[in-house]
Amino acid sequence: MSLYSIHVLEYAYTVDFPKGGLVYGDHNSGTEKLPYGYVLIKGQGVCALVDVGFNHVDHAAEMAEAYAIVNWRSANQVLSECDVHPDDVTHVFITHAHFDHMGGIDLFRNAKFYIQEQELSEWVWMLSLEKRFRWLLSAIDPSDILRVVDLARQGRLVSVRGPMEDVLPGIDLMPAYDSHTPGSQYVIVRNDGKRNSEDVWALVGDLVYKYENLFGSDKEDPEYRPVGYAQGSQINIVMAYEEIMKAVGGDYTRVIPVHESRLKDVFPSRVSKEGLTLVEVTLADDAISRVH
Repeated sequence: MSLYSIHVLEYAYTVDFPKGGLVYGDHNSGTEKLPYGYVLIKGQGVCALVDVGFNHVDHAAEMAEAYAIVNWRSANQVLSECDVHPDDVTHVFITHAHFDHMGGIDLFRNAKFYIQEQELSEWVWMLSLEKRFRWLLSAIDPSDILRVVDLARQGRLVSVRGPMEDVLPGIDLMPAYDSHTPGSQYVIVRNDGKRNSEDVWALVGDLVYKYENLFGSDKEDPEYRPVGYAQGSQINIVMAYEEIMKAVGGDYTRVIPVHESRLKDVFPSRVSKEGLTLVEVTLADDAISRVH
C-alpha cells in the first residue's frame, strides 16, 4: 500500500554551479547543472508541498540573476504538469528559509505553512546584526521573513518546535538544528502509514545537495561529506545524515535531494515543453503516472 505520490518538480536551474559549493572540499572540480525544485506529495485527499521555490520579482529576481538561475517558471506552470493548481495546495513544509525554498509563499493562498520556530527566530536575530555580518544573509530575502510573520497574522502558520509526527497521516517533520541553516528540517514520509514503515522516503531540502554527500566517492566504503554551503555546523549536518540514513534503512536512493541532477536517472522522469524535469519518485496505489 502506498498512500502518496511523490514528485520532484524542477522550476528553474543554473548551468554552471561550482561543485565545491555542493560537496565540501571538492574545490577546483569544475561546475555542473544545478536544478532548483520543490516536492509535491499527493494522495488520500492530501495536496502538500515541501518548499515553494521563489517568486521571480523584486529582490528575489535580483538574487536569481546573481546566482545565474535561468528558465524560471511559475508555480502554476510547474504544478500543472501534475494537474495541480497552487490554490489546491493545503499544506506546505518549509525545510529552511533560503530564498529559493521559501520565496514563493504568496503563490499559495490556501495553504498552511510549517516551519521550525528556531529557523524563524534565528534569522530575525541575524537580520539585526551589523552590516559586517551580511554574509550570513547571503541566501535569504529579508522580505520572506516578513511574509512568514504575516502568515501568523492570517492564522496560516504552524511554528514547529522539534519533531512533529503525523502532521498528516504517515508524514513527520524532523529538525536538524544548526546545520545547513539554524532551524532546518526534513520531511519523512512513511508511505505505508505504519509506524515501523518499510516504505520510507526522506525529503531533505538542502541538507543534501548530491548523493556524494551521503557516501563520498565510494559507495562500498561510504563517507559522509557535508554540503559546501552552510550557515550552521558541518558536524551537525553529518550527524543529520546518520539519522536520515537510519530512517531509510541505509538506502541512499530513498533520500530525495531536489538539487540532485541525477534524480532523473534513478526514477522515471520526463522533460516538460519548458525544458524542466519532472521526476516521479513513487506513485500512490490509485494514482496515474505523470511521466508515461
